Amino acid sequence: MARWATLAAALAVLVIVLGAWTRLVHAGLGCPDWPGCYGFLSVPQSDAHIAIANARFPDSPVDVAKGWPEMIHRYAAGSLGLLVFGLAAYAVRHRRAGVPVRLPLFIAGFIVLQAAFGMWTVTLKLWPQVVALHLLGGFTTLSLLSLLSFRLWRRVRDPEGAGAAPGTRLAAARPWLYGALLLVILQIALGAWTAANYAAVACTDLPTCQGQWWPAGMDFRHGFDVTQQVGPNYLGGQLTADGRVAIHVSHRLGALLVLLYLGGLLVWLWRRRSDTGLEWPLFWVAGALVAQVSLGMANVLLHIPLAVAVAHNAMGAGLLVAVIHLVWRHHLMRSPRAVEAARATMQREVTA
Repeated sequence: MARWATLAAALAVLVIVLGAWTRLVHAGLGCPDWPGCYGFLSVPQSDAHIAIANARFPDSPVDVAKGWPEMIHRYAAGSLGLLVFGLAAYAVRHRRAGVPVRLPLFIAGFIVLQAAFGMWTVTLKLWPQVVALHLLGGFTTLSLLSLLSFRLWRRVRDPEGAGAAPGTRLAAARPWLYGALLLVILQIALGAWTAANYAAVACTDLPTCQGQWWPAGMDFRHGFDVTQQVGPNYLGGQLTADGRVAIHVSHRLGALLVLLYLGGLLVWLWRRRSDTGLEWPLFWVAGALVAQVSLGMANVLLHIPLAVAVAHNAMGAGLLVAVIHLVWRHHLMRSPRAVEAARATMQREVTA
């Protein structure tokens, strides 16, 4: 079950990457219906099938080059759904063996909701509110699967739970770690809103935006208006330039806040790392943070190249998982007295 949960988490990363690719090549409406494509199981390619598809959807003529990214994303998401349902069924069947049950069942239910948002993304023509929530749902799915994988692998490697590292010196760090996780989640939400409103290209220079440190005319009220009506085709975005600049600048400021807060916290934890077993989790968070900031800067300086933009989305997922792993590992730490008591209990059971 641990192996399958890890595979599901890896597949969730792939689905996030494919979703970013689909959005960046403007193929979010490559198929105007759901779950098929113009009523077919795959993108229509023969002349006869294209003629039928165009007759069914006269306002959305077939574009094979945009249909395939959308369908590949759907195939991967569908495979992930089947894998998650399999994990939930396995957990229920083997619940008496002590495997986690509630978390796999919750993930299965969440996948159903995520599929509904995938449908609404198409049927509501990329309405930004739905697109942003669908993106956040993908990251949430990855987070839950990663947490399930961490729990299962720990059961495999330490069934008695006696190998937790002593952690009294870092007990005070827990609220700060949860704060870091919250900031990363909010920054991902800002990134989702930026992508949903096509605001990534609103600023093409760095560190200034349009040659100004604080661009004149930024319209935050318009940029963060969540009451946009349902109905228009939002492919390419509907916001004014001033609204998009406000979103982009907010995302930049959020990135700076995450960098300073998380960077400072990592330095503080590193200086107190002795006998905690957190060295590698700290390395992973630091590496993901540096990579993500670098990719964000490259996006602006290189004018959103496809490979870099997709990698930026993937590394956002990597940073989130790394922070969750650090919080989880810190949560497992117990005092030396508790660790010794657990070992003594295990020894008595073995002796008996």
